[in-house]
Amino acid sequence: MHDKVVLITGAARRVGAGIARHLHEHGWRVALHCRGARAEADSLAEQFNEVRTDSALVLQADLHDTARLPALVDATVAAFGRLDALVNNASSFFPTEVGAIDEAAWHDLMGSNLKAPLFLAQAAAPHLAASGGAIVGIVDIHAERPMKSHLVYNLAKAGHAQLIRALAIELAPQVRVNGVAPGSNIWPEGDSFFDAGLKAQIEASIPLQRTGTPDDLARTVRFLLDDAPYITGQIIAVDGGRSVVL
Repeated sequence: MHDKVVLITGAARRVGAGIARHLHEHGWRVALHCRGARAEADSLAEQFNEVRTDSALVLQADLHDTARLPALVDATVAAFGRLDALVNNASSFFPTEVGAIDEAAWHDLMGSNLKAPLFLAQAAAPHLAASGGAIVGIVDIHAERPMKSHLVYNLAKAGHAQLIRALAIELAPQVRVNGVAPGSNIWPEGDSFFDAGLKAQIEASIPLQRTGTPDDLARTVRFLLDDAPYITGQIIAVDGGRSVVL
């Protein structure tokens, strides 16, 4: 057990909640950011605080509102007295067909996947430097291998990958910056693009013969935060080998 503090964006549900659970189980105090899923975030924080008093709090904000992002960092430090890690997990995901791309889709996908991680990292950097902390960004194997019909999402995740590499230079040596790139993990909700046939095709192609889980990603996030003092500027694919066969 230790006294370290992590701020996780999009932590109320799905992958973000899985990362939060895993880190909390291994001694981290967690600031759970959510946008609309406040009830789920509050429930998760309540579970954590029952295990260890005052080990979790909920912060609600729309990450597209750049002016509010420093307040997430400030609230975390005010509550816990320090910040040791930032996990940029929150992400919009939906298809954008060429010929039908509009600025609303551009701002949504770029805002959550690239702009917010940059401005949150900028706000967190002084606190992370003081603690010798780290940043982990949740990227995607499609940052390097584009997914059909998701042009803007591909661009946004590619930008996030380059942000990780650039921040690793800018924030060294005090702060390490790395990424985790999922393949097929939890299937998107309400996305007709991934019908049963496509899901089966993707699952059959994965060398390890299964889709990933939030815990698969969380284990790698914790490795990068806790056990990788000489790793920075790297993006680790946690995809069961899918990126090898794409």
